[in-house]
Amino acid sequence: MQSNIPQEILNAKDKFKILPGVGERSAMRNILKLLKLSPVEIIEFAHAIGDLTKLESCHECGVYCDSGNNQCGVCKNEERKNSQALCVVENFNDFLAIENSGEYKGLYHVLGGVLNPLLNIGPKDLSIEKLKQRVQELKVQRVILAINPSLEGQATCSYLKEILGEICQVERIGFGMPIGGSLEFLDSQTISTALMNRTQMQ
Repeated sequence: MQSNIPQEILNAKDKFKILPGVGERSAMRNILKLLKLSPVEIIEFAHAIGDLTKLESCHECGVYCDSGNNQCGVCKNEERKNSQALCVVENFNDFLAIENSGEYKGLYHVLGGVLNPLLNIGPKDLSIEKLKQRVQELKVQRVILAINPSLEGQATCSYLKEILGEICQVERIGFGMPIGGSLEFLDSQTISTALMNRTQMQ
């Protein structure tokens, strides 16, 4: 019975269940694993989680950065700015996937999702206006669309090509993945190949 379980364990279990894919049993397994650690290690774990509240979004590209910094490390990098290339991704996970590949050396822009009329997600719900502004201000010559190849992703790329095509070259990365796949689950080699095989959108 749950009444025989310490309330601290029950409270921790409820918090673990907030995470995607974590149910009753996996939450309890994680807690029991933590309980095998020393008190100091548990406190360090808790502090590391607590420190996530200090993160902010870069006011330029939208990726996470240290508290008190208006810009992330990529946006501060002059070599990246001088590349005159900007890679558009859906979310932070896709940014990580491409950055970890080591193939791309330009700037990024996080859209915050893709266009989806069924969910009432339109251009104003994404950071598209900010993207256009950055392209103009930074004099970006090449925008690389690293949007996942779903139907919504295709529609989003077509829309971005329409609004950016007159001010810069718009390219779409090649994909060694099925329609409906996700960048965050690809290995670095596949992502590197996709970046090298990008094509200019017509």
